Amino acid sequence: MAHALPPPGAEARAVSDALRARIRELCRSRQGCLPFDKYMDLALYEPGLGYYSNGLMPFGEAGDFITAPESGSLFGRCLARSVGSVLQQLERGCVLELGAGSGALARVLLPALEALDILPARYFILERSAAMRALQETALADIPQLAGRVEWLQQLPETPFEGVILGNEVADALPVQVFCWRDGAVTVKGVAVEGDGLAWCARAADSVAERLIGGWAADYGWCGEYTSEYCPALQPWVRGLAQALSRGVLLLIDYGYGRAEYYHPQRDMGTLSCHYRQQMHHDPLCFPGLQDITAFVDFTALAEAASGTGMRLLGYSSQAQFLLACGIDKLLAALDPADVRRYLPLSNEAKRLLLPGEMGERFKVMGYSRDLECDVVGFTPRDLRGRL
Repeated sequence: MAHALPPPGAEARAVSDALRARIRELCRSRQGCLPFDKYMDLALYEPGLGYYSNGLMPFGEAGDFITAPESGSLFGRCLARSVGSVLQQLERGCVLELGAGSGALARVLLPALEALDILPARYFILERSAAMRALQETALADIPQLAGRVEWLQQLPETPFEGVILGNEVADALPVQVFCWRDGAVTVKGVAVEGDGLAWCARAADSVAERLIGGWAADYGWCGEYTSEYCPALQPWVRGLAQALSRGVLLLIDYGYGRAEYYHPQRDMGTLSCHYRQQMHHDPLCFPGLQDITAFVDFTALAEAASGTGMRLLGYSSQAQFLLACGIDKLLAALDPADVRRYLPLSNEAKRLLLPGEMGERFKVMGYSRDLECDVVGFTPRDLRGRL
């Protein structure tokens, strides 16, 4: 696959080569086969070298992919209506954004909340990468009157707070295990040294993974050979978020499925994918540190992780349903279509956010609340929880 992708420049190649050398060293120390979730964590987050840590990743139209907040202002303005409906129920509610990327969402969300007269007491950004924080600080320099409310964190607050925890396209970047099921036998895939590069290797699954995967095979009727992934980090991640919230809402937006769709017999090659210079492909071993690696979210697993945490499921809907409930159509209707310069970019953004072939159905929104009785804007009685 690497030969079909545009080659990196000298600086980027040096970063990738350094990360590959680190990975090869770890492969040798792990009996020659490094678990894939460990490889994915290194490729994305290794300090100074990983994709989200090395400062090389561009955003927007010039980047490897475009997120909803980078499409324009509509997404953030709609989200403000949902977040605001929570904050108005709290005396001094805060917002915690997980992995704020380029800062595009915070740059729109804070002014939109100000316009609604429901600013949070603090706007926390949980960010592990110094390079990403620098990008976010630059983005928020555009709103100096509000940037003073922003505080960066490197870990979840030790003292639980009231407010909203917001994660947009975060869960898909949690490291996953890749497995192969073949006629009842289960192996997990890893990464090994091969010549000057890296290659796939196979390891025996532990008993827990074997039971888990065997159950899915029986439930969903796999036959022949089936490759997919699961995320061992999802449960502790969700439980940690729940513990950080004393009262309020956890709001997660990502691409994914309920489990029956995720492990459908026809989806026998899994959902793991990579993004490099606006090209999507399926070789996570090429150019480590220079490409995004993601897997779709199993929202049933997310719901299971939230059970027993004291949170209540608010709803599970498509992004299109959620944004319509937040009034995206009204935001568009407030503009004059004859004003092409203003109307056309927002119309194009709405199509990207809402259409089934774009983000509208592929992306889902899941909300959980703690100690809140009132409705939260964006969730309606008719949702998709029956698919979980």
